[in-house]
Amino acid sequence: MALVLVLGGARSGKSNFAEGLAASSGSRVVYVATAAAGDDEMARRIVSHRRRRPAAWLTVEETHQLERVIKEYERRADILLIDCLTMWVTNLLLDESLPASGSTAEDKESFILEQARQLGRTAAASPARVIMVANEVGMGLVPDNALGRSFRDVAGRVNQLLAQEAEEVYLVVAGLPVEIKSLVFKRR
Repeated sequence: MALVLVLGGARSGKSNFAEGLAASSGSRVVYVATAAAGDDEMARRIVSHRRRRPAAWLTVEETHQLERVIKEYERRADILLIDCLTMWVTNLLLDESLPASGSTAEDKESFILEQARQLGRTAAASPARVIMVANEVGMGLVPDNALGRSFRDVAGRVNQLLAQEAEEVYLVVAGLPVEIKSLVFKRR
């Protein structure tokens, strides 16, 4: 059907906007949550997100296998809302067993980018509309450590890969969404 990518900074309103897109469809929605409650603060955030979602939405919690979830639920839902890709990238980056124990930073980045390519192709070909939410992390300071720089770089590259596959790309700033992919093609 279509892949929609919603980008924005922290607390930009990107999740609220994506949830509004899904809710306005009046369709069967599967919400795919990628965060794991690693501490009390994150657990509170997860509870807050759960409370604001409509009760009729099915929630699937998956930290790693997003392509599998799309394939499993695409025929049972009209919309798959994945929130958020940046947390997914974090989960893959910090999983020391991926792609294999002892992998280099370059191996890890190559693995994550290949996973993102496959995810983008699967989402774009899905009979369900797939809405993905991600942080735009490249507008801040350069991190002062290697892991932070690696995260910023791979998250930015994942966003680029998925934006190429997406039919629509929104940038949300201060709660205001702007569809940006169509603007790029109007200029060509």
